[in-house]
Amino acid sequence: MAQNMHNYEDDIWIFAYGSLMWHPEIPFIESKPAMLHGYHRALCMYSFEYRGTPEKPGLVFGLDRGGACNGLAFKVEKSQAKSAVSMLNDRELINDIYQPKWLTVKMDDRSALAYCFVAARDHEQYAGVLSEAEQVRLVNQGCGKRGQCIEYLTNTFDHLQELGIIDRKLERIVSQVRLSVKTSSAF
Repeated sequence: MAQNMHNYEDDIWIFAYGSLMWHPEIPFIESKPAMLHGYHRALCMYSFEYRGTPEKPGLVFGLDRGGACNGLAFKVEKSQAKSAVSMLNDRELINDIYQPKWLTVKMDDRSALAYCFVAARDHEQYAGVLSEAEQVRLVNQGCGKRGQCIEYLTNTFDHLQELGIIDRKLERIVSQVRLSVKTSSAF
């Protein structure tokens, strides 16, 4: 497992690109805007537990191959690094839809290895590239143990906007989701 690839003799960085940005649940001493090259943020993972069910899946983010992704890097003190990684593994690897990896992220003043969760393309919950209409449908229907998929999507989008991160694809999906919610509540 990627967790064992690190020696934990120094502080570590953890890369966040979705809900981890606005709900980190880890003790961190610093956060910085960061960019990861080689992967992009994508609504490419069916959620059967946190934001949906097997009968009515939601759709959540994964780091998928290609492009680049802007997000946040959280610095965790070395004394808490192992427990932070363990907590994140318990949260994110409930059914192995992600592959944990140590990847290089770039921050304003430096580059560093950061712990990341990459979409497992061979997992049954990997949705791949879906039409915008299908993404909107899945986000609208998804509701699981951690709440509605709409909340997950809009919280992530709003946080990206606060950070000055522009994601045009996500902006279109959020706009359509918000429009569909307004339209359905009008009836």
